[in-house]
Amino acid sequence: MDFGNGVVGRVMSSGLCALALAAFVHGSARAQTVEDFYRSKPLTIVVGVSAGGGYDLIARLLSRHIVKHVPGTPNPVVQNMPGSGSVVAAGYLYSIAPKDGSVIGTLARIALIEPLFTPQKFDSTKFTAIGSVSKDISTCISWKTSKVKTWDDLMSREFIASGQGTGADPDAFANTIRHLFGAPIRLVTGYPGTNEQALSMERGETEGYCGVSYSTLKTRYTKWLSEGSINIIVQNAIEKHPDLPDVPLITDKAKDAEQAQIIRLIVATQNMARPFFAPPGIPADRAAALRKAFDDTMTDPEFRAEADKMMVEISPMTGLEVNTMLTELYATPKPAVEKAAKAMAP
Repeated sequence: MDFGNGVVGRVMSSGLCALALAAFVHGSARAQTVEDFYRSKPLTIVVGVSAGGGYDLIARLLSRHIVKHVPGTPNPVVQNMPGSGSVVAAGYLYSIAPKDGSVIGTLARIALIEPLFTPQKFDSTKFTAIGSVSKDISTCISWKTSKVKTWDDLMSREFIASGQGTGADPDAFANTIRHLFGAPIRLVTGYPGTNEQALSMERGETEGYCGVSYSTLKTRYTKWLSEGSINIIVQNAIEKHPDLPDVPLITDKAKDAEQAQIIRLIVATQNMARPFFAPPGIPADRAAALRKAFDDTMTDPEFRAEADKMMVEISPMTGLEVNTMLTELYATPKPAVEKAAKAMAP
């Protein structure tokens, strides 16, 4: 169509070109499928603790299999981001990581409720939950040379325990036992992760630590169990693990109903022991693809076979179930939250 060489013609011609360009760009963006997106990008999995521990092991296990079920089969990249028991990684996922579905992460479970107790720059209910690989039992352990071998010992003898920082399982559980039950625990904190805590215990720098998953003991430290190198003092959970019928539950040690409510809030996250999240607000189709890929991975025979070989227990939760649990925990009455916060504080 010829609009002539005048000003009106040039304006109309220019406007039509701009509209055509906008339509082309819009059409191209809409035309990109989930498969197109992931074919051109790696899938980065952020691990909120240092290498060598249970979260890291499971993240790397998942990374080898989940990409087979993501449309476009992206290459997996595992990136450790330790700091304050996963609070650093949580803040990164929430505010800094690309919100396009190219980054997911696994976070220490108790860090997910840390915003209930201390000011944080993230809200776990707004993450895009992908799913959790398993339920778990958190434990307090001591090295074979320690004089603290039982719950009664823990109540009556000084125990030098290692920690990672505010918001981390080892610190939260050690402080809870110290404050609620009067245990003479001396916490030495600042270790990057479970691997470093294990070394400090073996070297005699500390006597042990709380907040170590039983699944981690079974997968990373089987020699400790087979040789009797550690004492498992208590299970920080709501239900006992079948392997540990004679190890007491911390919930059974509650002195009254109020204390039981406080402890339950603190240990409830064990039911979503190995959770994976994407940042808030990623495109809905990519969120759905990641959740489906996770669910499919949980029943993948090759994944299950490798998990069995590594002695990793698989008892998954869907992303929706993880979100539902977090929503329920965030609805805990404020008085109970305040008392739990005091229990876990240094």
